[in-house]
Amino acid sequence: MITALAEDRTGLPEAKFTGTRSTAESRMIDVARLAKVYLTRTKKVWAVRDATFAVRRGEFVSLVGPSGCGKSTILNMIASFLAPTDGEIRVNGKLVKEGVIPEGLGYIFQKDTVLPWYTVRSNIGLGLWYRGMPTRKIDEKVESLLQLAGLQGYGDVFPHQLSGGMRQRVALLMTLACEPQIVLLDEPFGALDTHTKVLLHRELLELWGKLGQTIVMVTHDLDEAVSLSDRVIVLSSPPSHVILDHRVDISRPRDVFTIRETEAFAEHSQIIWRVLGREFKHTDMISEIVAQ
Repeated sequence: MITALAEDRTGLPEAKFTGTRSTAESRMIDVARLAKVYLTRTKKVWAVRDATFAVRRGEFVSLVGPSGCGKSTILNMIASFLAPTDGEIRVNGKLVKEGVIPEGLGYIFQKDTVLPWYTVRSNIGLGLWYRGMPTRKIDEKVESLLQLAGLQGYGDVFPHQLSGGMRQRVALLMTLACEPQIVLLDEPFGALDTHTKVLLHRELLELWGKLGQTIVMVTHDLDEAVSLSDRVIVLSSPPSHVILDHRVDISRPRDVFTIRETEAFAEHSQIIWRVLGREFKHTDMISEIVAQ
């Protein structure tokens, strides 16, 4: 993988990806010239401007960047929760329209969405119930997912009886139960301790390896992004655009417990950090100027 950097008119690096391009046939998500403006009482605030990237079928891609740079905004536009001000998004070739969730798309939020009055089993099967699946088939599907995630014996437990990591695991299974082709993850592990987070990294990779969804994840954790992803996309400070599209060509399957000790992990992390760290510094300088 080769990533070349060119200077834009602000003096900040603008990404040019010179690796293998996705063909139109293999693309699951296409983001083209995306822009989002929020209106305040006094001015327009550009959150995103001219963001362009594609995600191939079955690929795991992470979005990183400074706080407030629009990572979650982009994720919400892909999911149709927000309408772009300009540009377009296509999922599986179809134009995304506000309020019309793309077919086969699942979303996992920062805070788990398990319902406290339902058992683990009922939570996981809820989406299937709404789809009208027969009870017997729901029970079979839920049981297979419980086994896949190592939650056998927890089907009749209520969410308040689970640890934070186990609740997040249930939230993941709630999404996977409906067999989405695409899973959007908005910092799903951000509130967890390191040990629990790494355990869930392992389980996520195992589930993804078996089920093969296309995944786009927003994260603030660079180590997490490099450990899990096929590509890491770095966004600039607002108005955000892509300044680095880096392919993490570490072989799979990956051992999330030892990958951080490898030279390849260090090399990829350093390449991304050169751009990301510079962007953090630039964002901090802007904040200081505004505060003066």
